[in-house]
Amino acid sequence: MKYRNIGKSGIKISEIAIGGWLTYGGTVDSDKTAPIIRRAIELGINYIDLADVYAKGKAEETIGPIIKDFTRSDLVLSSKVFWPMSDNINDRGLSRKHIMESVEKTLKRLKTDYLDLYFCHRYDAEVGEEEIVRAMDDLVHQGKILYWGTSVWRADKIERLVGVAEKLNCYSPMVEQPRYNMLDRHIETDVMSSCKRHGLGLTVWSPLAQGFLTGKYNNGIPDDSRGGTTNWLKEYLNDENFDACRKLTELAESLDMTLSQMALAWILRRD
Repeated sequence: MKYRNIGKSGIKISEIAIGGWLTYGGTVDSDKTAPIIRRAIELGINYIDLADVYAKGKAEETIGPIIKDFTRSDLVLSSKVFWPMSDNINDRGLSRKHIMESVEKTLKRLKTDYLDLYFCHRYDAEVGEEEIVRAMDDLVHQGKILYWGTSVWRADKIERLVGVAEKLNCYSPMVEQPRYNMLDRHIETDVMSSCKRHGLGLTVWSPLAQGFLTGKYNNGIPDDSRGGTTNWLKEYLNDENFDACRKLTELAESLDMTLSQMALAWILRRD
């Protein structure tokens, strides 16, 4: 396993992470999750990427007991805050109230005292940047998080957030987590340059385009696939992407590898 710094920070994470968005605590039960997580850590993966909203907290609840078998300082744990967790009007967004209450619930579910990374899971137009920055800064000073960042934020919003943090002399965001793969390269136009300019790292999600870049959809949509059972892939399922995926599959085969391997290698070649 190879390791990289997150942006200009000193923390080092495995260049391959293991995440639990639609799997652990959801489509993959706890009995099957434990050996997967343990094997990933044995192979050198130290970064486990989660969020409170993944399976409505079940992902964190599932991972918590598993990682108790490992030395906490050997792991890099992340979670995220933003999406509604109940019908309560304040149990959502990036208000100070929700951030402070959510991190406590996440720590309890993960059975740990701190998070290495804590993400603002989306931009919140109803909350000012100063409130967000001060809340995250307080969590750093309290020792409940070590670094914080954003997920799926536009470049201009990231720029604004960094500017506010610098003005307030608070801990600045250190990482952005966008969607990025061979079929979705929108961050190359501005997000990448903004992050590089301010020293933010990128921990991208969906490098396989939610399975589309495995080639499993080349001959149609399998009934038992994510594309056949959910709406998560609807924006990928169009003629242009089908054609691109078939051509990429041919290219991968000419290189004696699978499309999945090529898609991951394509991501890993980036800084």
